[in-house]
Amino acid sequence: MFRNMYDTDVTVWSPEGRLLQVEYAMESVKQGSACIALRSSTHSVIGALKRSVSELSAHQQKILEIDDHLGIGIAGLTADARTLAKWMRNECLNHKYVYGTALPSGRLVTDLADRHQRTTQSYVRRPYGVGLLVASFDKNGPHVYQTCPSGNVYECYATAIGARSQSGRTYLEKYCDSFEECSKDDLIMHALKALVGCVSGDGELTRENGSVAIVGKDQKFTLIEGEELQPYLDRLELEGGNNGGNADEEEEDDGEAEEMET
Repeated sequence: MFRNMYDTDVTVWSPEGRLLQVEYAMESVKQGSACIALRSSTHSVIGALKRSVSELSAHQQKILEIDDHLGIGIAGLTADARTLAKWMRNECLNHKYVYGTALPSGRLVTDLADRHQRTTQSYVRRPYGVGLLVASFDKNGPHVYQTCPSGNVYECYATAIGARSQSGRTYLEKYCDSFEECSKDDLIMHALKALVGCVSGDGELTRENGSVAIVGKDQKFTLIEGEELQPYLDRLELEGGNNGGNADEEEEDDGEAEEMET
């Protein structure tokens, strides 16, 4: 049986019990530039690599603020991420208007997963081609969530998505036990060290292609990039951690002709 007999519509099952269009959407997340997230007992941090289309263009924004207590990192189609971010902001505003308090992050992420899932069950819409890492802080403490186009959602201690993210995941798994007691600055340094392994080729993590955001106890969601990120990169250089892409990173097709705008 030919694969292309069953991938023309998102609602058509293959004989193996797979929804191929949904799997294709999940592949677009793997082509996006890397994004990582981790948390301690008091803070959550998102780190992301920004990508520019050419040397003449600015770098694409990878971390978006949703509310004072919540933000997202994206890997995949940026246009889809903007649509979801707009919906999430409206949900937070509506909840704050009605109840006078911030929307619990668990409820928002569950509704977000339901929104993803509805597109996999109707032929009139395609799945969202973007994966999100959600970092938040509420009355229950800091949280990190991962969503994907299939509608699945996971709460994590630390995670990484996007191209060459396996190297970042390996670093996070190695030091995961130490994150719980980390200070705010140490948590940001761990995020940058995990990102270093996701940089392609002989490139380096710089203030132009790197960005970090933090949220936590007595700390509103704050984006750190450009000049504000430089002190952390200087510290990373002193510790010998900014060595560009790792040779033992996951085996991926780095020679993709044209990657989607992610």
